[in-house]
Amino acid sequence: MVCDHQLTIRGLRIHAQSAGEGAPILLHSGIFSEMHHWGPLIEHLHGFRVITYDAPGIGSSQVPSSPMSMRGLADIGAGILDHLGLDSAHVLGVSFGGAVAQQMALSHPERVDRLILASTSFGGPAMPGRLSSLLRMMHPRGYHPDRLARSAGAMFGGRMRTEPGLAANLKMSKPGSLRAAAFRLSALAGWTSLHRLSSIRHETLVLCGDDDPVTPHVNHRVMARLIPSARLHTVKGGGHLVLLDSAHEVGPLITAFLHGNKRVELQAA
Repeated sequence: MVCDHQLTIRGLRIHAQSAGEGAPILLHSGIFSEMHHWGPLIEHLHGFRVITYDAPGIGSSQVPSSPMSMRGLADIGAGILDHLGLDSAHVLGVSFGGAVAQQMALSHPERVDRLILASTSFGGPAMPGRLSSLLRMMHPRGYHPDRLARSAGAMFGGRMRTEPGLAANLKMSKPGSLRAAAFRLSALAGWTSLHRLSSIRHETLVLCGDDDPVTPHVNHRVMARLIPSARLHTVKGGGHLVLLDSAHEVGPLITAFLHGNKRVELQAA
């Protein structure tokens, strides 16, 4: 059963949902993603209480009156746990949400059990993605179904190269206003976790594809090397949306890691 939660955190109306039973796991979405985009992965997160939410300015959540920092966005995650009466939760972040997840582990370490960082980077000096892919992501009409069908492969890599229709099935869209998009992007300005990755003491799974034009594989190798208790898993042929277009493959891997399965592959960083 899915439960809707209308929360007020840091003076903002935040729309959240929870579903399932078991240990809680909080999901931080990509930069313009709404919580319904998690559908393909949630189907494979058996045995967990999955908590999703629309970030400030995205979907049904309120646009902030001024840009928010990465620390402020991490505080939203902690606030959601407060409202749901949870001391802590596993935390998973993808892409931009991976930065929020890292910041949450740094700002609120006691609120994070195990940590999953997917298709993301450590900001600042990280190896940038391909300019052509990033420009497609930022294009005002980049998520129109017709345009997406033509550009999904170049934009996201992985299965989208041969099955671009998968992107349309995810019903991806940009924020409702330029202001909301600009505020969302602004959190990345000057942010980096590179100098603090060694301070993340949580058991961490770094998950990525080897065909990701947005967050290159080398960034994941750096994170896996610098986070003391990190494991790196690379999906061969996976792209930036590997959590969603290959959920049947990565879902069981994630649940095994969260259950403490030591056999989750640890690759050389």
